Amino acid sequence: MKNLFLGVLVAICVSVGAAYAIHQTSPAETYAPLPGIQAEAVYRYITIEDPYTNWDLWPGKGKMFKARPPLDHITTYVNDNALNSIKVERKMANGSIIVTENYTDGKKLSALFVMYKIRGYNPPAGDWYWLQYDTNGKAVVAGKVEACIECHAKMKENDYIFTDKFVK
Repeated sequence: MKNLFLGVLVAICVSVGAAYAIHQTSPAETYAPLPGIQAEAVYRYITIEDPYTNWDLWPGKGKMFKARPPLDHITTYVNDNALNSIKVERKMANGSIIVTENYTDGKKLSALFVMYKIRGYNPPAGDWYWLQYDTNGKAVVAGKVEACIECHAKMKENDYIFTDKFVK
């Protein structure tokens, strides 16, 4: 009887553990797979499949805060991968996406900037895939954008990110 009880207890523990593991690794019903490295696919992902405006703002930052030149006022959104990286104070995890809305001094949206971390995409520049969209969603630049890389290289120790120092 004791062995039967232990056997049932072990089976329950294994089942609960497996269910927990599945829950932790399986995407939610609303999960949209990350896009590849095509500007149109990224734009569709961040505006339709998993709208960035539903993501969290960069922790401790509000909407339209004063940015460093060449940007004016910005609002920065982060997906769950990026948010978790910020919380644990480590470089951005693979699949992290940061979307920055840039506004003119008159508070009019002027551009959308995206940093998308893709493992192995561009190791010398932190594996970031850089994008800029105009206000109509047309890609202005995308890829290994030299101007973005050169400017953000000043913050290499912070995973190329200006918004806030988070890498410890």
